[in-house]
Amino acid sequence: MYYLGMARTPTTADVFNAVGDAHRRAILETIGGRELGVGELVDALALPQPQVSKHLRVLRDVGLVHCDRVGRRRVYRVHGEALRPIHEWVARFEQLWNDRYDQLDDLLVEMQKGKG
Repeated sequence: MYYLGMARTPTTADVFNAVGDAHRRAILETIGGRELGVGELVDALALPQPQVSKHLRVLRDVGLVHCDRVGRRRVYRVHGEALRPIHEWVARFEQLWNDRYDQLDDLLVEMQKGKG
């Protein structure tokens, strides 16, 4: 795929691209720690079944969800381990966020001192 003359990685290439879509994030959040079928996801998300199935395929292709047959149904569950690359990437910013919150706390203390 090309976008503005540059090659674009397909959404099935990695978890970062897969979760870049709001509908796929909503599917992951809706499934959570449960097992849900496509019909349950369609009802919960108010999306058409073909769209839910398309997004589940992307999530399955990158390993973010597993699909099992339970009788005639296919149920999906989140594979949390596949989220590890995102967690590790975000964790790199945790110290930065903590430092900024500490600076904000210091500023608020100074502002309170100035009022009193």
